[in-house]
Amino acid sequence: MKKPDQEPIAVALKYDGVTAPKITAKGTDTLADAIIEIAEEHGVPLHNDPELSKFLATFDVGDEIPEMLYRVVAEVIAFAYIVKGKFPDGYHP
Repeated sequence: MKKPDQEPIAVALKYDGVTAPKITAKGTDTLADAIIEIAEEHGVPLHNDPELSKFLATFDVGDEIPEMLYRVVAEVIAFAYIVKGKFPDGYHP
């Protein structure tokens, strides 16, 4: 839950499995709400981390995430895959 004085912020990432995840959309206020609504309409798992979103929003749309965030973003992406019932080859939950 966000604090009353915090503006909503959203950052969308795309991961192709080959290159580093890229920022595909970002916004605050009503644009953030629209990004979240579109993600929900398309069944995209959401992750609420205001500090991570705030940091990612400092980069441009089309940028790859910085190497220093690979681990944390990998954990978020792995969780999103598991939520959607997708597992890597050889993985047995």
